[in-house]
Amino acid sequence: MKGAPTVAIMGRPNVGKSTLFNRLIGGRDAIVDARPGVTRDRHFGAAEWNGQRFWLVDTGGMVPGAHDQLNRAIRTQVEAAVATSDVVLFLVDVEAGVHPADLEIAQYLRTARRPVILVANKADQLPKDTRHLAFYELGLGDPFPVSAAVGKSSGDLLDRVVEVLSTPDLRPGSVTDPGRQPGVAGGAEPGVDGGDIHVAIVGRPNVGKSSLVNRLLGEERLVVADEPGTTRDAIDTPLDYEGRTLVFIDTAGLRKRSKVEDDIEFYSTLRTARAMERADVCVLVVDALEGMHVQDLKIANDAWERGAAIIVAVNKWDLIEEKETNTAVRGERELKDRAPFLEFIPFLYLSAKTGQRVPKLLALIVEVATERDKRVPTAEVNRVLERLVDRQQPPQPVGESVRLLYASQIGTAPPRFAIVSNRPEAIPESYTRYLANGFREAWRFTGSPLNLKFRRKREAARR
Repeated sequence: MKGAPTVAIMGRPNVGKSTLFNRLIGGRDAIVDARPGVTRDRHFGAAEWNGQRFWLVDTGGMVPGAHDQLNRAIRTQVEAAVATSDVVLFLVDVEAGVHPADLEIAQYLRTARRPVILVANKADQLPKDTRHLAFYELGLGDPFPVSAAVGKSSGDLLDRVVEVLSTPDLRPGSVTDPGRQPGVAGGAEPGVDGGDIHVAIVGRPNVGKSSLVNRLLGEERLVVADEPGTTRDAIDTPLDYEGRTLVFIDTAGLRKRSKVEDDIEFYSTLRTARAMERADVCVLVVDALEGMHVQDLKIANDAWERGAAIIVAVNKWDLIEEKETNTAVRGERELKDRAPFLEFIPFLYLSAKTGQRVPKLLALIVEVATERDKRVPTAEVNRVLERLVDRQQPPQPVGESVRLLYASQIGTAPPRFAIVSNRPEAIPESYTRYLANGFREAWRFTGSPLNLKFRRKREAARR
């Protein structure tokens, strides 16, 4: 999808932008709710129609004249989406009629120098419904009536979008225009090809996840506000780094399930869990002032169990006063005593606000992703296994002796090994940990889970 054009959906709150987004991409990637203001950040989705591939962007509701911090931030995001788009779908609500905010947005779009398709949503009584005709008042051409909720005319709308995208003269700032300012750091279009590293930015609310992504991207790509829980959807944002594409997923802050009382926050939490499942690397952002809470450990453990590599990014390190050389080391040691799996996870102390050590995070992400994909030759696996067994034999219960016959790596991302034994059921957890630690001593697998599976010889032969 690199180089594909971009189509932005915008309008005032509660006109059905996210519903249309979901309808056009054929899924339910955006959170949809009857209340206004649910979508806050730009949300990308891949779409294809009649052979034309493009990126669809869902935006927050634009409220002209609102001056509070959150609405100013949302407006900035909408304007950024419009400025980097090839076509704008301006959504209005036929049930509400022409709203004063629609008039102000139309005036803004006339100065934006982007082709606009005026989409009159909630026209559920098509083809008899004529309420969309009132929107000629906006002066943006023919209103295109649709019903995003039930899908009426959505195919016709996509035909129109493809028609505009296929006509370069209609598209100021098109992908062939050298003056276009791409919407993603590094000049890449939003989107990825094979071999990309998906990075989920996870953590409790208000620890600075969006600020960290913005610092990494070098632009105000995500809404940042002092109000906790600003991010609700999981947002994919690509970044080219030394020949690799890192796709950052800025996720809604995770809280204990008992505190998830609002249905929107519940779905945000669900999407965050799904983001962790498809991530190669999870960056757990921790507030240096508050320390690592039980919930942070739960998030890390969830990501670890799902097979993602983990980096702990201790944010706001600039606010820690009277730091000593060993302050970080002592803190890590205490945490690793509480959760032994943290022994294999790198910690990075940084400040999203000042940029301190933030560039090192990019190199660390690539490093742990590479470790997660590492494959070890079978001969080397067996040499290390033989050395470990010679150093310490598996416990021998009464009866038939326990023998480890041979081993091989059976998968990557995360690395998985199968060890063939005559009595796999007799191998205790403590000896499994001993072997896993020995494998890590040999091949590191920094930041990545490591799975060992014991198989009986007959099972191995059948497989």
